[in-house]
Parts: sequence; C-alpha cells; structure tokens
Amino acid sequence: MTAVLIIEDNPDVRMSATILLQSHGYQSIEASHPDEAKVILAEQPVALILLDMNFNKDTTSGKEGLQFLMWLRQVSIEVPVVVITAWAKVELAVQAMQLGACDLIEKPWQNQRLLKTVKRHIETRQTTTEPPTNNTQNKMPSRLLQQALRVAKTDANVLILGENGSGKSQLARYIHNNSLRSEQPFVSVNMAAIPTELFESELFGHRQGAFTDAKANRTGRFEMAQNGTLFLDEIGSLPVAQQAKLLRVLESGEYEVLGDSKTSNSNARIISATNVDLSDAVKTGLFRQDLLYRLNTVILTVPALRARVDELPSLATHFLTLHTKRHGNDTGGERSLSNAAIAKMKAYSWPGNIRELSHVIERAVILGAHSVIGAQDLELDEDFHEQDMPLLSLEEAEKRMIENAIRHFEGNVVAAGEFLGLSKSAIYRRVEKHEIKLKGNQGG
Repeated sequence: MTAVLIIEDNPDVRMSATILLQSHGYQSIEASHPDEAKVILAEQPVALILLDMNFNKDTTSGKEGLQFLMWLRQVSIEVPVVVITAWAKVELAVQAMQLGACDLIEKPWQNQRLLKTVKRHIETRQTTTEPPTNNTQNKMPSRLLQQALRVAKTDANVLILGENGSGKSQLARYIHNNSLRSEQPFVSVNMAAIPTELFESELFGHRQGAFTDAKANRTGRFEMAQNGTLFLDEIGSLPVAQQAKLLRVLESGEYEVLGDSKTSNSNARIISATNVDLSDAVKTGLFRQDLLYRLNTVILTVPALRARVDELPSLATHFLTLHTKRHGNDTGGERSLSNAAIAKMKAYSWPGNIRELSHVIERAVILGAHSVIGAQDLELDEDFHEQDMPLLSLEEAEKRMIENAIRHFEGNVVAAGEFLGLSKSAIYRRVEKHEIKLKGNQGG
C-alpha cells in the first residue's frame, strides 16, 4: 500500500482524511504536529504529505506549515506536499509553493478532488523519480563509485570533497543506500544554514520550555539519524565555537537534549562534505584539527565537471532523458543533442558543475521547440572563463562567484543560492557579509 502522511491538529479532520484514503487503497499515517511528523519521516518513507498550515488556536498565518516546508528542504526529504487549509490566502499559497508544496486544497475539501490530487502527485513522483543508486551511477566516475562502494560496507566516517554542484550529496546518499544501514534513516543537514543560536537545538533537540521560544519538544538530527546516516553538508562553514560541541558527540557518541539532564547516545554514521580546503582552515585556525581527524577517516573527492569532459555527452544525455520525462515532449520526435551542442558543452568550463549542467539541459528541454537540441538552445554564461580569473583570496573568490550567480539569475538571490547549493538564509548571510548590492527582482 502507498503511505500518505496526514499532518493535522484536528483529530476529526485526520480521521476524515484517513477513512477516505484507506477506502481507496492508501495507507494513512497520522501526526498531530509537524514535530511528530519529523520523527515519523525519520523512521519510514511516505509517498505524499497532506499538510495543515496552522497548529495553534486563533492562528491563521500558516507559519508552522511554512517552517515545516523549510525543514523538508533543509534535510533534503523529497516528497510531494499538498497543503490543506481553511485559510487559503493567495500570499500563503505562493509562499508554500515557493518552499516546495505542489498543490493546495481548501478545507472543507471535496472528496473526489482530494483523491484526484493525491493520485496525480503520487503517480507523477513515481514516473519522474529515479532510484538514487542508478541516478548517482549516471553522474559519477566509475572509479569513485568503486571506492564509495567499498567504504559503504564499513561504518567509517567519510569526508567528501568537491566544488559546489559537483554531486557531493548524491555520493553521500549512494554510500548510505549501499551500506548495512540502508533501511535506516538518511538525515541531511546544511551546516551553513543553521543560525549559531539554534545549533544545539537543531542537532541535539530540545524539550518544551528549554528556552523562550521552545513551545514544543523538538527532535534533533542526531536522534533522527539513530542507527542510520547523518550527512553534515558544508561542514567547513561551521564556526569554531560550535565545532567543540560537535566534536564531543563524534568522540564519545554522547550529547544532551536542551532542557533534559539525561545523556543520550548516538550511533549514527557521519558523512560530511565541503568545498573548503580544511587543511588550510586548520592552519589559519578556522577549523579544529581534532575535529578534522574525526571526520576524515576516509576522504573521497568528487572531480569538477571540467575535469570530466569525455563524460559530458553521457551526462547530458542522462539529464535530457530525465527532464524530458519530467516535463513532457511536444516536439514530435525523440529528443537528442546535436554535435554542435556537444561541442559547445565541451568548450565550456562549467563553474556550477553537475548542478549547472542539469539546469542548462532542463531549460533547453522546456524552451526548445525542436526534437534536436542545438547549440543555440544551450544558454551558457560565456563571460566566465576560468583561465582568465586572477589569483584571488577565498573571500574575494566567494564574493565574485555570488555576484556572478545573482547576475546570471537576473537579481533573483534565492535562485542564485539554490544554484550555488546554499539555502535562502545562507545566501543572504553571504550577501550581507560581502556587502553585495542588490538590484531589481531579488526573489525569495
């Protein structure tokens, strides 16, 4: 049976949805609050989520629902979310869609419309989502996959190095999917997106009343990843003050939930990733050497796309097939890439790596009017030439890369951040840090 998670604080509404879904062959799982849903999602996969937006009396802002959608994005849980709310404001619907919701249904709903919506989004996901293992195999060099497969059979901590967009998170999932922990949770957390004051709450959880805004218990990432894999993305961005707190749990497996005197134990396997040279960071005092030793039992390096020119045709064909399946094909012929398109891609330096390649092919699939995608259909940033880039400090290089991405996406900061692998909060922190001036449509 296909499982649908119903997140709704009203028990009568949950029961109504459960009866409707179960009578049509779906399995229903009920949660009265997003925090309860997070625990459920850490233990089992679901095909779709029905999400209420408000969980406090006299509240119509949808804040709790939006926060849950942001959490799904941060932990990389890709599942269709249908918002159900009695307060279907246009602004709320737009915000929910921007955060990843795929549809919105007003309460009280019409049963047939709800069923059709659930069926459509589940079937769409099943036809457009490839198994993570196969998807990764299409993107990674075979030698790297062989190394990852050997590491997967152990419990060794793994540090994955590589540029933004090169596929570090996909490799982490590949390791988990081929490990003895594959039936257990894979929990991902972007370390650059965690505000300093929420670090312990995010990783270790908190009890209700532990601090001013702790209105309910919160499950931390280490608890969610129990017996499974915890993926710490952008580990190089972690402030030194927080590194000691992480080091303790990696050394002893022990941590305390905020507001709870009981010591908890974690046996999660740690996979981390960064585009920062941690050895240099250690020398400059920005990263603890003892923490690095805990993370880098095994180091795997994902090569930049420009170092894999011979693989470009097969990678591009993979994305062409994937995005054609996702968006449809109304050209009247089988989609393919012309020799000129392949040549243009091989001559390009791909500063955004695999992520940029996927984006370029997807755009060509959507906008291309002919079955054969030509060089003119590939929109590349021809102004970027790696060999022309002067020697820069890390700070200046980051600033230029962010400015270039924002310019490429016509001022849309959020889109630029997603392209660079940064969350909304992370990209805006860097914009403020580098004093980057924004103009026009900033997105978000």
